[in-house]
Amino acid sequence: MRKLILLVTFLIFTTSIFAQFEAPPRLVSPEIDGNNVTIRFRAPKAIKVELNGDFLPEKEVETPMGNMLLPAPVEMKEGEHGVWEYTAKDVMPDFYTYTISVDGIKMLDPNNLKVIRDGQNTTNMFIVQGGKSNVFLEASDHKGTLSKVWYPSKAFGAERRMSVYTPYGYGETNKKYPVFYLQHGGGGDEDAWPTLGRACQILDNLIAQGKAEQMIVVMPNADPNSLAAPDIMDPLPGPSIFSLGMESEELHSGGAYTKDLVEDIIPYIESHYQVIKKKESRAIAGLSMGGIYTLYSTARNPELFDYIGVLSMGFTPGRDAKAELKPVKDAGYKLYWVGCGESDMAWANAARLLKGLDEMHMKHTYFGEVGGHNWDTWRVCLKEIVPLLFK
Repeated sequence: MRKLILLVTFLIFTTSIFAQFEAPPRLVSPEIDGNNVTIRFRAPKAIKVELNGDFLPEKEVETPMGNMLLPAPVEMKEGEHGVWEYTAKDVMPDFYTYTISVDGIKMLDPNNLKVIRDGQNTTNMFIVQGGKSNVFLEASDHKGTLSKVWYPSKAFGAERRMSVYTPYGYGETNKKYPVFYLQHGGGGDEDAWPTLGRACQILDNLIAQGKAEQMIVVMPNADPNSLAAPDIMDPLPGPSIFSLGMESEELHSGGAYTKDLVEDIIPYIESHYQVIKKKESRAIAGLSMGGIYTLYSTARNPELFDYIGVLSMGFTPGRDAKAELKPVKDAGYKLYWVGCGESDMAWANAARLLKGLDEMHMKHTYFGEVGGHNWDTWRVCLKEIVPLLFK
């Protein structure tokens, strides 16, 4: 009996002690209630906590490109138990990213496991559902497959990595598919379009809705200074290609990249995948720097692609638009698509491209219902161009 009393006393005592050190309940962050989004962060000893996100109110900010309206950081308010909180109201349906700054130190939200990377920067993400953003959500069924593929590159003298999307049902029959070569911008890599660009979700949804043809999408690592994303391999030694100047021929070719695309990537895809090896079944597009590579590649290999897309880019001042476009016109094409808004910092380059197309009397499609030089623009552009391919 005495032993039982001692055991019960011990259990009561230890339970009381552990209760004092019980971990606080997990915070809900982000909490999405309709169009209101609440971010919470526990930092009981912090003096100042700020939220940075592309869903926050915009303010005029001075940048190297002039004054621009950009989302500005907001201060979070501390509540009970050291929990800091901020609620953004009337957030429109879309894909958003954010980080938190605690006494000047950038941090991720530990309560949100949805983390994405843009070059060297990592952020949390969330989606407010409805309207525009529905195509960014996971398809309910009939999902395609994303593969990370290493291939031998003679141009770089090493193996490089690319992302390859194959549509639902690929490989179940002998069916052959057209191929869309989709390039990221400066600072990106083979993970950019599948993550920030929501390329797989957009393709899955548009194909399931009957708005787009089934296709393979190849998303190379177009960074000439690396063989794969930086979380996989360190960058190659040597100066960045951006140090060469905007009119450098090497910058426009991506160093060895455009050679790699034509002589290594395309042959690898056409020998390892069930594809239609014809010009009318190849498309190419790129955003920003990837748009420069698109212009360069199509001018020098006009026999390869019937569908061309240039996003947030065009001809830099030193390029001869007519000379660059003439080979494409002479070879013929089915679609020349340009997506860039007038508030985009690359608008002057896009305007030179559009003027060149007009002066060359080349049929083209212009889409300008987008904002600045950012992933919000490029996701929308992808949603718009994909239904036009391989028709």
